[in-house]
Amino acid sequence: MKIKLLEKCALFGLLCAALFSLLGFTARCESIPGEVLRLHILANSDSEEDQALKLRVRDRILAESSGLMDGVQNRDGAVEAVRRRLPQLEEAARQEVEAAGYSYPVKAELTTMYFSTRRYGSVTLPAGEYQALRITIGRGEGHNWWCMLFPALCLPAAEDAAQLEDVLTGDELQVVQGGYEVKFKVVELYEQLRDWLEDQ
Repeated sequence: MKIKLLEKCALFGLLCAALFSLLGFTARCESIPGEVLRLHILANSDSEEDQALKLRVRDRILAESSGLMDGVQNRDGAVEAVRRRLPQLEEAARQEVEAAGYSYPVKAELTTMYFSTRRYGSVTLPAGEYQALRITIGRGEGHNWWCMLFPALCLPAAEDAAQLEDVLTGDELQVVQGGYEVKFKVVELYEQLRDWLEDQ
C-alpha cells in the first residue's frame, strides 16, 4: 500500500516538474514575437501558376527591401521602416503581377497575425501573434511563403543590419535555435487554448 502511494507521489512530482519546465519554456517563447517582424506573402490560389506568381512577387519584394533594415536595431524601428516604404512595396508587387500577365489586386499591409510554429533554416519560431508585412495577391487563398524581415534573415546581408544575436536574449536564442520540436508543439497548443478562452 505504501509503495503504491510512493509511486503516485513520485509520478505527481514528475508531472509537476514537467509542467513547471514547460511553463518556463512557454514564458521564454512568449517574448519572441515582440522582437521579430515577419514577411508573409499569400498566393491567390494553390494552382501551379499562382504559386509560381507568389514566388515571383517574393523575389521582387526581397529585391525592393534590400537595405530596408540597415541600421534598424529593434522591431519597432523595423515596423516604422516598412511603414514608410509600404506604398512602394505594394506597387512593386503589383508591377510584378502585371508583368506576369495577371490582373489580380495586390494589398500590402502591416498586421498582427497568428503564426503556427515555423522553421526557417536553423531557426524555429514558436507559435504566437507576430507583427508582419503581409502581401496578399488576389484572393489570398493559396499556400503562403514567409520569412523573418527583422532580424533580416531573408534579405541580402548588410554590414549594419541587426543579426538574430543582436535582437534576442540568450534564453530566446536558445529557444529558436535549440530544436525543441515537442515543446514547441505544447506551446502551440497552449496558444490555441488561450486564444479560444479569450474568445469565449
